[in-house]
Amino acid sequence: MKPLLPATLLFLVALALPTLAAPNRLAREASPYLRQHQSNPVDWHPWGEAAFAKARTEGKPIFLSSGYSTCHWCHVMARESFSSPAIAKLLNDSFISIKLDREERPDVDRLYMTFVEATTGSGGWPLNVFLTPELKPFYGGTYFPPQDRGGHPGFATVLEQVATAWKNERPRLTGQGDAVLAALKTRAALPPASTGLPSPEPLRLAATRLAASYDAAWGGFSDAPKFPLPSRLRALLRVETHFPASAEGKASREQALLTLQKMAAGGLYDALGGGFHRYSVDAEWRVPHFEKMLYDQALLTVAYLEAYQLTADPAFATTASDTLAYTRTRLGHPGGGFYAAEDAESPLSEVPDQKAEGAFYTWAQAEVEALLGPEAAPLFIEAYGITPVGEPGFGGRSILHRATPTATLANAHRLSPQEVEASLAQSRARLLAQRAQRPPPHRDEKIITAWNGLAISAFARAAHPLREPSHLATAERAARFAKEKLWHGGRLLRSWHGDTPGPQGVAQDYAYLIQGLLDLYEAGGNTGWLQWAVELQEVQDTLFLDAKHGGYTSSTAGELLLDLRETHDGGEPAPSSVAALNLLRLGRLLGSEAHTERGNSTLRAFGAPLAYSPESLTQLLLALSFAHSAPVEIVLAGPAEARAPYEHLIASRFLPHATVRHADGGPGQAWLTRHLPYLEGLAPPTGHAAAAYLCEANACRPPATTPEALARQLGKPHGKPGG
Repeated sequence: MKPLLPATLLFLVALALPTLAAPNRLAREASPYLRQHQSNPVDWHPWGEAAFAKARTEGKPIFLSSGYSTCHWCHVMARESFSSPAIAKLLNDSFISIKLDREERPDVDRLYMTFVEATTGSGGWPLNVFLTPELKPFYGGTYFPPQDRGGHPGFATVLEQVATAWKNERPRLTGQGDAVLAALKTRAALPPASTGLPSPEPLRLAATRLAASYDAAWGGFSDAPKFPLPSRLRALLRVETHFPASAEGKASREQALLTLQKMAAGGLYDALGGGFHRYSVDAEWRVPHFEKMLYDQALLTVAYLEAYQLTADPAFATTASDTLAYTRTRLGHPGGGFYAAEDAESPLSEVPDQKAEGAFYTWAQAEVEALLGPEAAPLFIEAYGITPVGEPGFGGRSILHRATPTATLANAHRLSPQEVEASLAQSRARLLAQRAQRPPPHRDEKIITAWNGLAISAFARAAHPLREPSHLATAERAARFAKEKLWHGGRLLRSWHGDTPGPQGVAQDYAYLIQGLLDLYEAGGNTGWLQWAVELQEVQDTLFLDAKHGGYTSSTAGELLLDLRETHDGGEPAPSSVAALNLLRLGRLLGSEAHTERGNSTLRAFGAPLAYSPESLTQLLLALSFAHSAPVEIVLAGPAEARAPYEHLIASRFLPHATVRHADGGPGQAWLTRHLPYLEGLAPPTGHAAAAYLCEANACRPPATTPEALARQLGKPHGKPGG
């Protein structure tokens, strides 16, 4: 057998997915991604015991292909290979083929992605792995072209080589699978836990490491491609809190803020409809990969909100607000939850049966001129970088990005800055209305519990700083949806689609939803959400806590060949990192030493990675920052309408380590009093509708009976003009 070479060659193809013959068994699945493959001639199976048993009975290797509904290169491989009768015959004759939705089973995907990254040096989707009937991986890669190309073996060649090797060298491949699994177990093991709570020093070390790769011109911390990594930016905003006199503190803040500004000005951000695409293929945030993911919208909204709280710059608030508007209008389910994503590809207006990446979002200059007319078009074209030739690879069409600042436009066109912005706003509205007539991208209408938890966080946290009560109502509706549709028999589901429940939830679902419920409680005061968060934390600890090594495994113990702990906070933060902060927050909200200790033990479990690679655990750095902060605890007493001015005041400040409790005299306060007896009977002083009780560093202030009094107690806003 010739050596099997990894194939990660990527190239742009924009053709329609052909409609083929009778549907295969994936037609019965709830997952939109699996159903996208229901017309393939491949004899696909969903992940499950039926497929595993068939592989064992027939003595065939398993071909596992993992992707998701809005994955561009998954679509490419589906068109090129999985729709090919010739390739389907190779798969059907020699393999048991399994198609996996990696968003439904992130634990399975992570296990085999770890293998591919370890053996090829890179990963991505589609993920294609060959397994023994016992599910042990022995070869894999990402995208394969259908035929040999550029020195890389095509998919047909790979299938033939693997089939031949399995026939003639099965013991060697089986032994290779055993060896790979043993190596992965060793690789996945965490070093021994720290004996004490790690110091805040990893925050400064992460800042130093990130500064070394910082792009001072365009923001971000890498060359192309650039991904928005919100937890990284949020961690950088906290460095100055712990090291106020250090050069790293001020620099980190400036680097994070510039990055947020440049991302919002680039093509990564949808200037017309709001919301962020998944990543930028260039260093200037100009040319995006056009997927829009729910988790990006939620996580980036929180980052922009914190930047607004820190600086009072209304541009950050506008970006957050418009991103939430996109999330609600395009990803919102009528019942209250949120859909998963929108595709990078969209149908071509002139050829609707064909698709191209970014077709929905890009503009020809002549099209803009005809729509806006001779007065408004020149200003808009200059402002948003539209050219006659467009971006390379986009057929003469431009990607909107803020190429020219308002002041420059005002001088060049002899207008006031206000007139410039008014004209651009009118033009954006006209283009948005015209864009609405185009065929939209495919939307994955799967409801993912974890990502809905992030969305609940974003809407809840935005309500008060943006002075938009509807955001709190949106968060409440999403939480009710989650409890009704995604919580069954004392367990969370991973997903829900079209009244069909998905698989059991994984650690990420619990951690992210608990975070959302804590934010919802602090924003609105409904103690029922705090009670549910406590219950969910107990279930998460029972199912996923690794009592021996610390942290949380990806799936229920024993379900997979190897239970991995994620040790990297990427586009989606690791469950252990989110859980650590959840536990610390629960500890303060409830006065619970048990929750605080579990949070601290998670930090201790990751003490070694925090020491040698803190820049890869930036969400965990948020927990570390919280653990080392002097407690700032605020109790707001009084009915909801009377508490609102205090809530607005608190939310206008950058107070990342504050804890807000509510005392409204209702049943929820009675429940909370069982944890915190001092809350019993706590109410505003006589003659006042509401009051705020502020305690800092174990010392409590007199009740603040006006928001102005609370503002004086809190001191000057950190980082704002005059502060």
